[in-house]
Amino acid sequence: MNAPLAVADWIALGFFFIAWIFYEPLLKKVGRPGGLINTDMTVIRMAWMRNMVRRDVRLMDGQLVGLVLNSASFFASSNLILIAAAAGALFNSDQSFKSATAVSVIQTSTPALFEFQVALVVIPLARGLLAFIWSIRQLNYCLAAIGGAPIAPSATSDGYAEAVARLLNPALSSFNAGVRGYYFAMAAAAWLFGPWAFLIATTGAVALLYGRQKLSPTAAAIASLRQIIETTPVQPASPSANHADEGPAQSL
Repeated sequence: MNAPLAVADWIALGFFFIAWIFYEPLLKKVGRPGGLINTDMTVIRMAWMRNMVRRDVRLMDGQLVGLVLNSASFFASSNLILIAAAAGALFNSDQSFKSATAVSVIQTSTPALFEFQVALVVIPLARGLLAFIWSIRQLNYCLAAIGGAPIAPSATSDGYAEAVARLLNPALSSFNAGVRGYYFAMAAAAWLFGPWAFLIATTGAVALLYGRQKLSPTAAAIASLRQIIETTPVQPASPSANHADEGPAQSL
């Protein structure tokens, strides 16, 4: 760069990377006892898969997973468009820099700094794109697992349900990671308005993400659902009456 970054820029940039990289690990550590949407939903999805293996027709379950897969595909396509737009600004950096500096609220001192600021927006989007792609692959595995579920409930049905849930939970965790990339990409874009705007936007993104996970009405409702599921006795899977009562006369 032709001009060194100011101290405020380094502080805001360092805080951004710390918040972006360590948000998910810290969230998992905080959410282990429960009370966060992500951790509570793992219990709800497990209950879903237990119910799935007990159903004679699993079409609804496949459709529900397919809807999530379509959402992941939509977000992945949106990421590609945004990355292409940012790449276009980088490839025409001279013209983009002139256009940006013509706006009074944009604070960027040199073309090199402007390129770095735009590139920083691309990084969370690119990471989010990879997360969406991995989510799509895992959701396809889930669909195959749902389609391959045993027709009749048996002693192994609960184990099968647990295995499918272990596929579904990380698939949706990857989806969440992709969506989270939008929050940090918007925070990174705030750097164009100055280091303090960048710092405030990053803090706001983290506060908004955590607030929705812990303090929102949705989080309270999901926590109640988890409590209901955990306090309801789980009935072991057993062969259905239709299959158990089959005899020589019914097989004719």
